[in-house]
Amino acid sequence: MTGAMSRIAQVLLPLPLPEAFDYAEPEGMELKVGDLVAVPLGPRQVSGAVIGLKDAYGHNRPLKSVLARHSEPALPAGALEFIDWAARYAVDSPGMPLAIALRGARAPKPRPEKVLRATGAAPARMTPAREKVLAAAEAGPLPPAALAAAAGVSSGVIKALIDEGALEVELRVAAPAFPEPDPRRPGAQLNPSQAAAAAELRAMLAEGGFQAALIDGITGSGKTEVYLEAVADVLARDRDAQVLILLPEIALTQQVIARFSERFGAEPGEWHSGIASPRRRRVWEAVATGRCRIVVGARSALFLPFRKLALVVVDEEHDSSYKQDEGFIYHARDLAVARAKIEQAAVILASATPSLESLWNAEQGRYRWLRLTARHGPAVLPKIELVDLRATPPEPGRWLSWPLVQAMGETFERGEQSLLFLNRRGYAPLVLCKACGERLCAPDTQSWLVEHRYSGRLICHLTGFSMPRPERCPHCGAKDSLVSIGPGVERVAEEAAQLFPEARLAVFSSDTIQHPEAARTLIDQMQAGEIDVLVATQAAAKGHNFPKLTLVGVVDADLSLRGGDLRAGERTYQLLAQVSGRAGRAERPGRALLQTYCPEHPVLQALKAQDRDAFVEAEMAERRLAGLPPYGRLAAVILSGPDAQALEAYARALAAAAPNGEGVEVYGPADAPLGLIRGRRRKRFLVRADRGVDLQAFMSTWRARGPRPPGAIRVAVDIDPYNFL
Repeated sequence: MTGAMSRIAQVLLPLPLPEAFDYAEPEGMELKVGDLVAVPLGPRQVSGAVIGLKDAYGHNRPLKSVLARHSEPALPAGALEFIDWAARYAVDSPGMPLAIALRGARAPKPRPEKVLRATGAAPARMTPAREKVLAAAEAGPLPPAALAAAAGVSSGVIKALIDEGALEVELRVAAPAFPEPDPRRPGAQLNPSQAAAAAELRAMLAEGGFQAALIDGITGSGKTEVYLEAVADVLARDRDAQVLILLPEIALTQQVIARFSERFGAEPGEWHSGIASPRRRRVWEAVATGRCRIVVGARSALFLPFRKLALVVVDEEHDSSYKQDEGFIYHARDLAVARAKIEQAAVILASATPSLESLWNAEQGRYRWLRLTARHGPAVLPKIELVDLRATPPEPGRWLSWPLVQAMGETFERGEQSLLFLNRRGYAPLVLCKACGERLCAPDTQSWLVEHRYSGRLICHLTGFSMPRPERCPHCGAKDSLVSIGPGVERVAEEAAQLFPEARLAVFSSDTIQHPEAARTLIDQMQAGEIDVLVATQAAAKGHNFPKLTLVGVVDADLSLRGGDLRAGERTYQLLAQVSGRAGRAERPGRALLQTYCPEHPVLQALKAQDRDAFVEAEMAERRLAGLPPYGRLAAVILSGPDAQALEAYARALAAAAPNGEGVEVYGPADAPLGLIRGRRRKRFLVRADRGVDLQAFMSTWRARGPRPPGAIRVAVDIDPYNFL
């Protein structure tokens, strides 16, 4: 840099760096906090955000200059504060959440399209066809094909008018359409319970500032209609207010978008990994400028640059899909509450099976607790029955018991629909060699390969590795020795097709439904009654309303109770209650059959009795005694590296550097249950802290005091972990 500088710009870069870098502000650039800029970093050029500006008086160290200010809208103050808060909460570099916040800004711009406009020049020879073209062009520029269609002429007529100068070609980027939602449109007729909850939400919103509420309603009670009334109230109060609706699954977005379009007469912005990059950029810019007032999206939508965020809704708030386990590690539900507080907005959490943390906050008075105890309209909760597989086991080589098969037959004869639920993708979760006992795993990974009959491949769901199903055992070379162990949804679907060959059957999992449009098509077919038996993973357990679905069969109710997850009971209750709740959501009564080898388990007994309060009370008592969430807090430290000895040495050195803190217990290091992934060995620490302890401060201090990890070793901190593998 040459010459004097007047101001220094502090630029945060979307990289794993501990702090912002200082750059000189070029004369006349007049930067503002939040501006997106290009700056030099070593030999390359990178983009970042200005998070501060300070006077350069007294600064005598030469600085590189900001290269350019980007044309994208600046990040609002609330977005910058949220990025900083999220990084401190997650004990991570602030550049990591910034990278998520800038995804839309860095997406490719939409390609300009060719349009034709009338120049005013008359062609040498006028014909009726040419008159129609010029009249259509004068109404507004149109793409060539659209102009030809509007005038009812061939492309040759269009080309001739271009050649004669009567039409000229322009390149235009179409402005994204985000119509203004109309909050005055009438909503659904609410029952007394819904109306009372909606009235309480309106009163809460009238108070202004940060407010939080939990809509705790049984499946089918109409929670969406209640929070739609809150959205309408927010939009009506302030013409600039923006609303964010978070959903746990991409498959739910189309259904929710349709309900918003019907309610407000305008389609909301859509944000998730399934939308194309140019469209993502349009939504990002429209949110930043305030032109997009409603966004429906997945967890990363929380990082959009809202200009005036007034309400955040976290639907299915209990869902573990809100937890991001890689890269920047966070839980979208918790960060949604924080973002609402930073923006002085309201936040609504909604679920039929709320998380114990949210129930605890409601009991403590931190959230308004709105309970919906009856299903909407004539629908009633399904009857839940436990099928003891010890007394009525399936036939050898089968997975469906006789009581479930009989119930499916009766349901099919009545012209109603069945849902078979198994939260396990593929055909079989394990492929075993009967000659040598080898369990086929992905290379450099302790994860079993899952057989997929639809594609004829063995796939690792952890790393994405896949291979054709071999004829010989890769370990011993024995031919035709590989056998499929256990069922996945494909195997259950195969059995159901053999039992009911006349039934129309479909499989709903992330393997068979790989993009939102396919999910929407399948859901529409199910709602229209075009499917008799749906075999599904948890993708079908959330938020869907199938009027003719009256039977749910859970193939393995014990599956999620296995393992050492402290939330196993809670997750199992939530998942099975949600999937059982898909049955009987209209006039026809429903039932759910849960196949189990342990019908006496407290979780399954609570499900059968439909006594959630008893389950929650027992689960809370166990957590309280152990000092586990919500009565305490947890953090995990995950170490990984290619060399086992170097990893062990570093883990012991890190353990020795752990601070002594009252009310904090550090367990480990221990080998992770999945000790090898992609050739990297893994070790874990688990930290338990009393609720009054500043866990983030403890983890930050430990990270600062610990030895610097060698280049090949990675360290990740997970606050409030959900994954213990």
